[in-house]
Amino acid sequence: MEVAYVPDHLVLSVVVGSRAYGLEGDGSDVDRRGVFVAPTRLFWRLDKPPAHVEGPLPEQFSWEVERFCGLALAANPTVLECLWSPIVERATPVGEELLALRDAFVSARAGRTFAGYADDQFRRLDPERPRWKQAMHMIRLLLSGLHLVRHGEPLVRMDAHRDRLLALRRGELSWEEVLRWRSALVAGFDGAGTLPAEPGRERVEEFLARTREAAL
Repeated sequence: MEVAYVPDHLVLSVVVGSRAYGLEGDGSDVDRRGVFVAPTRLFWRLDKPPAHVEGPLPEQFSWEVERFCGLALAANPTVLECLWSPIVERATPVGEELLALRDAFVSARAGRTFAGYADDQFRRLDPERPRWKQAMHMIRLLLSGLHLVRHGEPLVRMDAHRDRLLALRRGELSWEEVLRWRSALVAGFDGAGTLPAEPGRERVEEFLARTREAAL
């Protein structure tokens, strides 16, 4: 019998993307990301449960809880931002516990990954023909990461920067202005923050053990 991991075993569902950032327009999609807990007994079979599931709703993507925690411990920006999304559509008791654990995933590595992801996007931009939406997300990642290293959590809502980010997306800023903005943000990472050197891996493993036992 086919298992409907989503939505039957979904423990957390949040909205990400432009609607979570406060940068949406009239035609913006609703991008959903979630976490599901596969029944523990399914791992005893030769064919293991999937590490992620797409759908069933449009623009919906969900990770199995162990995969999600692994990515979060590795400071994946997309995954970390899920834990701070201002739009939580579903959170079971397990999902609430995961949200309460979110500080355990934060470490000095997170600042490096946010800056690294933004740098990757910057390197793919062509100054002669900039893709302004990509440039906007590059700056947004830097803003989010800099807030994280200074305050211990990523900045998801971009209300304070909304007008300038939207102007950038519309191509109303010059390439030189983008470079200056980027340089100022990158410089802010140097010596900023007091994040722990390592994430709270033991706390996460304890959470996973409880979750697996409860799903027997």
